[in-house]
Amino acid sequence: FSRNIKLKIPIVSSPMDTVTEEEMAIAMARSGGLGIIHRNLTANSQMNMVAAVKRAESLKIRNVLTVEPSTSVKDARILMQEKHVAGLPVISSGKLIGIVTKRDIALVDEGKKTVEDVMVRKVIYARENISMEEAQQILYKNRIEKLPLVDSSGRVVGLITAKDIVTRQKFPDASRDEEGKLLVGAAIGPFDIERAKILQKAGADVIVIDTAHCDNQNVLDSIKKIRKEVSVDLVAGNIATGNAAKNLISLDVDGLRVGVGPGSICTTRIIAGVGVPQLTAISEVAEVASEHGTPVIGDGGVRFSGDIVKAIAAGADSVMLGSLLAGTEESPGMEMILNGRKYKSYRGMGSIGAIQSGLSDRYAKLGSSKFVAEGVEAA
Repeated sequence: FSRNIKLKIPIVSSPMDTVTEEEMAIAMARSGGLGIIHRNLTANSQMNMVAAVKRAESLKIRNVLTVEPSTSVKDARILMQEKHVAGLPVISSGKLIGIVTKRDIALVDEGKKTVEDVMVRKVIYARENISMEEAQQILYKNRIEKLPLVDSSGRVVGLITAKDIVTRQKFPDASRDEEGKLLVGAAIGPFDIERAKILQKAGADVIVIDTAHCDNQNVLDSIKKIRKEVSVDLVAGNIATGNAAKNLISLDVDGLRVGVGPGSICTTRIIAGVGVPQLTAISEVAEVASEHGTPVIGDGGVRFSGDIVKAIAAGADSVMLGSLLAGTEESPGMEMILNGRKYKSYRGMGSIGAIQSGLSDRYAKLGSSKFVAEGVEAA
């Protein structure tokens, strides 16, 4: 997908508000692909989605939630529900003294009971440098689901769960980082340097500069600034010519997103009269990119599986999908029933609905400098 992100399958979900949020990003990564979380929302909301994907799986959980012995059972139960965890190590003066799980408090009358009253005191734990194979053996031998990791002082520094081990075995081809967490990307506007910093801090593995026409001087100048501020991979687009590829490669981007107007619900070619046939665009960009080892992403124009093959044959390293994923359970589109069949809403990011309801400036704003939509809404 990009210079430092290798995928098991050449498929990426598009950063559209009816295609990719955290659920889709998790599903894509587990399948060996990648999800790019859209930017038609606040930076904090997008940051939380990125963080949720990174928390979904991990070899070793590092930011471990803990409670103290004096914590009430009620508060412990609320914390588990809010954070979607099934157990909490119990610490006193920073050191591990027990563990409490949902099972321990399931039938407990909250009353005035504290965690100390119900916690398991004889905790099975391991050192932080334990291997996954060793951890798996300890979990199985002791019939436990959680293994706290402690340092030489007895302080909790991590956690390994049986659930994460089983999930890793279920999805052996998942796209993961060096810590075993799922890979995730996030889109930003061409001038949104602060959002890029926030998303990198949240754990995004790649930042995608998301604009309808990337090859203009203002955008290129901004990309140069963004490149200095973020160290993760930077993918830029959209473009459709070899000359645009040269301009972006000179700015040290890590991937090129290709496609102006080929999307099934994009009307840019009709409204603005601008665009290049997708296979031609991919071929021209790939010819330049191949000389520099810069990956090419074909974005749009994929309606059937055969279109993926054509894009890759033309020179794309991966393809970005919108409509083919929009009707899945993992997509965030609104569900509706028409004539007894289930559908989900799907809209272009240049549609009136997307422009008016969100925060994205990909196609500017209706009522300001933008008066005509360049996309439609459908189901």
